[in-house]
Amino acid sequence: MTFADILESLGGMGRFQRLSVAFLALPLTMLASHNLLQNFTAGIPAHHCQIRITANYTRYANNVTKEMGTESLLRISIPTGKDQKVEKCRRYVTTQWRLLDPNTTLHNDTIVDIEPCSDGWTYDRSMFPSTIVSEWDLVCDAWTLRQMAQSLYMAGVLIGSLIIGFLSDRFGRKALIVWCYMQMGVAGACTAFAPNFTAYCILRFLCGMAMSGISLNSVSLCMEWIPTKYRAVVGTINGYCYTTGQFILAGVAYAIPDWRWLQLAVSLPFFIFFLYSWLFVESARWLAISGKEERAVKGLKKAAWINGRKKEGDKLSVEVLKEEMQKEMSSNKASHTMADLVRTPAVRKISCGVSFLWFATSFSYYGLAMDLQNFGFDIYLTQLVFGAVDIPAKFISVMTITFVGRRFSQSLSLILAGLCILANIFVPQDLSNLRMAFAVIGKGSLAASFNCAYIFSGELFPTVIRQSGMGLGGTMARVGSMIAPLVKMTGEFYPPLPLIIYGAAPIISGTVTCFLPETRNVPLPETIEQVERRSRPSQADEQQMKVLLASPKPDPSNDGS
Repeated sequence: MTFADILESLGGMGRFQRLSVAFLALPLTMLASHNLLQNFTAGIPAHHCQIRITANYTRYANNVTKEMGTESLLRISIPTGKDQKVEKCRRYVTTQWRLLDPNTTLHNDTIVDIEPCSDGWTYDRSMFPSTIVSEWDLVCDAWTLRQMAQSLYMAGVLIGSLIIGFLSDRFGRKALIVWCYMQMGVAGACTAFAPNFTAYCILRFLCGMAMSGISLNSVSLCMEWIPTKYRAVVGTINGYCYTTGQFILAGVAYAIPDWRWLQLAVSLPFFIFFLYSWLFVESARWLAISGKEERAVKGLKKAAWINGRKKEGDKLSVEVLKEEMQKEMSSNKASHTMADLVRTPAVRKISCGVSFLWFATSFSYYGLAMDLQNFGFDIYLTQLVFGAVDIPAKFISVMTITFVGRRFSQSLSLILAGLCILANIFVPQDLSNLRMAFAVIGKGSLAASFNCAYIFSGELFPTVIRQSGMGLGGTMARVGSMIAPLVKMTGEFYPPLPLIIYGAAPIISGTVTCFLPETRNVPLPETIEQVERRSRPSQADEQQMKVLLASPKPDPSNDGS
């Protein structure tokens, strides 16, 4: 009898499991708000240098400028580029009064002194009344600081994947998820009051760490409390919660355009999640495998009582649990570390495959999702469309995951995403609708890949190192999300190069995924030994293979004629 059989006897997917899934899934709706928040809090408003009027005819200058419109002031103060748009980072040293005549232009051989924006910028606040960009002037020479802020947030997620994944395998899922709710609430709320850019980056780093812990432990608590046949459905519910969060972000960002109030609005709900998280029940599967059988039995009895199976729960004892899970518990006497992810052949193969698929999915996903302003459409509408495509994408994903297999779904979603991204290389820039369509399909495929990755990765690793394995996947995902902005810079050398890289990565990863074992309708492995045994053929299969190899080969010259 396995732990899955014990769960079935105590109610299977009963009231306890449904409540646990619901209360764990609710905070996931707000994770999208923090992941994609800088699309709005760090939106780049249209800007140009502060206008400075200099005049040879000083006594007339003030009177003349009072009667000028904005267009005329810009014409005599700010140079224009080849696209006839005012430059964002330079202005004339002296006011070019002659340009007040609309028929006058500066010839190529005309030498006009130009200087950088030494005393600040003027921002168009019609779309973004207040962002970190306009508040701390993260434009022109300081434009890289905006990207650094997002990279530091992702660095927090990366560090969280490493540290919190390990700590939750040592100290339990509940303790870490309670802490991460509090950390997200406090750090997120304090970010709204950040006095300077340095404080903002530090607090966003802490938010990233908390986000990683919430996502990892939510998945583990869900999977370890529910029967095998419901794992795909529950994983998809969690995925749709993230999709819902993208809609929430678009609506809240539209209603609250000021970046500080927006930051506060998406952070305060985590205090509510913190308050009810104390009611969560620690994973009985983890407790049993970790040698805490008494607490495991207590948790199982509580689940049985809530499921209306009190009699079955009363029959359960430490002795019964040890007897039923003797094989799994006896093989877990030694402590496990991150080194176990690469110590044995089968787990090493799984670790490499999971690293590839998580890196490629996140790398290409954030390459698309964190650059909404460059699509040329209304940013709020783009956010809604990017969120809406997840609905059919994840529905198709769960159908293929459930009825075809995890490996097929994972590989197909990655390869399709890569092909859509590469297709945009051949679409002219003026066909913006077609380019947007390919980007939306690619983003939907990557969302489906994420949906499958959480389920597939969790089912590949055994319970004793599941969090460490998921932490490895999360680590590679964050490495991909940190590298994604840097790849955009390669476009300065060859414009299609970023798309080539974004498209090639998921195609390569989808191919690698084909070599991972299928986990559909397979019980969760409890130990490393179980994973290794599954990867090796049985003695009967080996004997049959030996017989086939030893049998005489037919003579090709004898065709039976």
